[in-house]
Amino acid sequence: MDKQTVVVLFGGRSSEHSISSATAGGVLGAIDRGRYDVIPVGITREGAFVLEDDDPAKFPLDAAHLPEVVDNGTRVLWPEPGGDRTLRVVRVDGTIDGLGEIDVVLPILHGPHGEDGTIQGYFDTLEVPYAGGGVLDSALCMDKHFMKIALQAAGIVVAPWVTVRRRAWEQDAAQVRAQAAELGLPLFVKPARAGSSVGVSKVEALDELDAALAIAFAEDDKVLIETGVSGREIEVAVLEGADGVRASLPGEIVLTSRGFYDFEGKYLGGDGVDVVCPAVLTDAEIAAIQSAGVSAFEAVDGRGLARVDMFLTPEGDLVVNELNTMPGFTPISMFPKCWVASGLSYGDLISELIEAGLRR
Repeated sequence: MDKQTVVVLFGGRSSEHSISSATAGGVLGAIDRGRYDVIPVGITREGAFVLEDDDPAKFPLDAAHLPEVVDNGTRVLWPEPGGDRTLRVVRVDGTIDGLGEIDVVLPILHGPHGEDGTIQGYFDTLEVPYAGGGVLDSALCMDKHFMKIALQAAGIVVAPWVTVRRRAWEQDAAQVRAQAAELGLPLFVKPARAGSSVGVSKVEALDELDAALAIAFAEDDKVLIETGVSGREIEVAVLEGADGVRASLPGEIVLTSRGFYDFEGKYLGGDGVDVVCPAVLTDAEIAAIQSAGVSAFEAVDGRGLARVDMFLTPEGDLVVNELNTMPGFTPISMFPKCWVASGLSYGDLISELIEAGLRR
């Protein structure tokens, strides 16, 4: 069988650059080398495409040393639309080398310029196949305001919220405070378009609202104030396979001492958070969660994969919190863990994603 050439694309311009780079370490170490030739391409924090080393050890998942893509002076030249799909690199001395024809790109990018539809639109323009979300689902899910509107329109329950734009806050803070008070406490304040819990605060008393909004507005000029939902934090992994869309066994975020599942808890193995998969649930609960996950995926026109985060309330209701179209994908992240618990290995999961991209 002819091997297919996969570009593993990572790094990027968002605040989640290091997480993406650490994910690359996991993917480079686990991808099936019998099936795929791999070209690692890094995006520096400034946005340059550079040819990276094919060395998983260079990108460890280590809180003490978060890896990053450093500008090594090379520049990757993407194929022109309509021609052959040869990837080229401009070396430091100016010589140009062909790296071979590429079959598909696996973008493991988080946040703006990676998970928001922009890189997806770029590859659509170049006519280069890619794995994972498309333009629409990526853009929708990157913007929590529009994601909630799409879910609500499909009849999916979401937490009550108000969206606040910076201008409205500056012009009439009293009105915003009144809207927040109507939602009840506790509240979560979050930027509309940031990932990995960056800029998110939990508000236990209304006098904490102004400070929380300041933190969120530092990330985005559109901010959501949401009612805090009490319940178990459940996450389910959704995958688009050859036979359609399917959901994994659900996992659970168990907070032992953190106020909520923040950046450190998510990625750095911070104390106070346990990521448990499979979660202890009844068969009926599992079926309902899987069904809600697939419905949410379809509501946003999902492609490739998503992690659907929801709350299971004490009354047994499901409230969908959000979808991540490129969820944390390191070997210790919830998305791969849930698939491993469901009988799909990390390496096979990567293969499924690549194959879905190739089918498109």
